[in-house]
Amino acid sequence: MTKDTPILITGAQGFVGKNLFAHLKNAGYTALDLYDRDTPPEKLREYAARAGFVYHLAGVNRPQNPTEFYAGNTDLTENLLALLEEAGNTCPVLLCSSIQAELDNDYGKSKRNAETLLFSHEQSTGAPALVYRLPGLFGKWCRPNYNSVIATFCHNAACGLPLTVRDPAYAFTVAYIDDVIGDFIAALSGAAVRDMSIPGFCHLTKAYDTTLGFLAETIEGFAKKRLALEIPNMADPLIKKLYSTFLSYLPPEGGFKYPLNTHTDSRGNFTEFIRTPDRGQTSVSVTHPGVVRGNHWHHTKNEKFLVVQGQGVVRFRKIGERAVYKYFVSGEKLEVIDIPTGYTHNIENLGDGDLITIMWANEPFDPAAPDTYFEEV
Repeated sequence: MTKDTPILITGAQGFVGKNLFAHLKNAGYTALDLYDRDTPPEKLREYAARAGFVYHLAGVNRPQNPTEFYAGNTDLTENLLALLEEAGNTCPVLLCSSIQAELDNDYGKSKRNAETLLFSHEQSTGAPALVYRLPGLFGKWCRPNYNSVIATFCHNAACGLPLTVRDPAYAFTVAYIDDVIGDFIAALSGAAVRDMSIPGFCHLTKAYDTTLGFLAETIEGFAKKRLALEIPNMADPLIKKLYSTFLSYLPPEGGFKYPLNTHTDSRGNFTEFIRTPDRGQTSVSVTHPGVVRGNHWHHTKNEKFLVVQGQGVVRFRKIGERAVYKYFVSGEKLEVIDIPTGYTHNIENLGDGDLITIMWANEPFDPAAPDTYFEEV
């Protein structure tokens, strides 16, 4: 498979299709044939004849009439496979199915029918069948108030709307769209993971078991944490991916920005930017010319200073000793200065303009326990 091999994507304008197209394009694939409900039907014959790989993502999951399940899921699959056979094309076909294929409802039966058709196609032609029964998906570009509870929760939380949870304990499995696309692209190169528990099917490498209550609490918390300058726990892969998804639902007209609280006095100003429970706090300090700030020390709190504009000096003196140590800093040469515990320290602006410093502390400032003690350097 080369980067100019024709690849057919049905359902190209859907949630999975948009993400797959973007990933393939970014990876350098140049012959992407996109088929969707607005594509002239005769194009499918042309695309099927030349395809080196088929991503069959098109389907119907919330129609007005149950018969549409079979037209969009079963009949379209049958037509696609007939066109491939007509052209003598035995390229691999990846089918985007659903875990609901295990259920005895119209949607599940229509998906199960499509699976059966593809496996029969494999047996009669030798064309590899790659069938993925997907759980609930989430990620950017997923339509809210449609078929993804995470998309709905993220949209509502980002827009200040309430979240409705009927059964907080309801448990189910979800998968992140970029992880799914990663598996789909691996299948393109022959590296699909087979699911040994369901013979013939393919297996996602990453999925997450969760509950409605956890999702609602976590996503609703993102909106509150954002205004409190807090970043959620990025070490948790599900929370990290949920947060990325939440941010993609912020209203583009004015919703991307939020205010900060700037503390201003005669010396300059100080603004907190990010607070985390386990990775500390980041702030921006502006110091006017000739001003000295600091002259304090900490028992446990430690900091990092990064001057990004201006000229200055950071001075240190170990508590109980007389020697003073100087570190000259400049926005013209970015260097990080560690502020160890047990050293009183200050920073002075030696230039003619404002000195701007990015400051990180290993813990968010707590006025009830500041761990900050005045002492001249």
